[in-house]
Amino acid sequence: MDYRQLKYFLAIAQEGQITKAAKVLNIEQPPLSRQLKLMEDELGVKLFERTGKWLKLTPAGELLRNKAETLLSQFNEAIMEVKESGEEVTGILSVGSVVSCISLLPKRIELFRERFPQVTFKISEGDHFYLGELLEKRMIDLIVARLPFESMTQPEKYGVLPLPSDPFVAVIPSSWTGYEGKTSICMKELAQFPFLTLKTDKTTRMHELVVGECRQHGFEPNIICECSSVAIIMTLIAEGIGATVFPKSVMSSFPTNVVKMLDIVDADFQSEVGILWLKDRYLSKSARHFIDSFRSD
Repeated sequence: MDYRQLKYFLAIAQEGQITKAAKVLNIEQPPLSRQLKLMEDELGVKLFERTGKWLKLTPAGELLRNKAETLLSQFNEAIMEVKESGEEVTGILSVGSVVSCISLLPKRIELFRERFPQVTFKISEGDHFYLGELLEKRMIDLIVARLPFESMTQPEKYGVLPLPSDPFVAVIPSSWTGYEGKTSICMKELAQFPFLTLKTDKTTRMHELVVGECRQHGFEPNIICECSSVAIIMTLIAEGIGATVFPKSVMSSFPTNVVKMLDIVDADFQSEVGILWLKDRYLSKSARHFIDSFRSD
């Protein structure tokens, strides 16, 4: 069994059909079918079960997929490391970011490309679990996210560079009366507001942090909407639906003419931010330089 066969096998596992896998691999279907049969004959096991038009991995197939993904990842990383053995920094740097941290990237990318103009960027957005999965599959090099990072991967597998913490602020509709000219607010004033909170089925840390702070000030927030999207929450606030508490840096990514940001004078709770990568994987030269650019601040 060789590298090519493992690549073929993973394509079939991913697509669930030999026909679709052949298109992805840009080869004919009969040779791909023959390669699969050769693999099964060599191993003496069935790797797939046919269920209608689809192929489903057998337990033996699941085991091989896990091993094959690791082997191919190590092989590709070895090739990348050899190619990057020279002095030049080039290629594509793939960065994942949660929406609330996107504002940290534009200036950093601009300065980085002034120093390394041959590096291009690919940005992916999502929640912790989605970005963690992309990192595991080597589809991105690093992640910029709120801490602690919530994913299926064990925390000790991540390298983490903490960034300056980010204070929380209250965000209310500009249309609400009584707040003209104000720049700050007390926590207990938030008790009267219909409240919007950032929460997904899997990522709950920011929600818990904000609700916990409200409880410390003696009230339960009147939560009328839990939402997985920062952008949607900002749209609802702009329409006068309710208010929220967000890290201050989030506001630089959204227009402030339809929402109003207020400092919270009697609470000093912060959102922790960091850059994460997998410690046991090869980190590209461009990714290492990008991480180092944050250390220089």
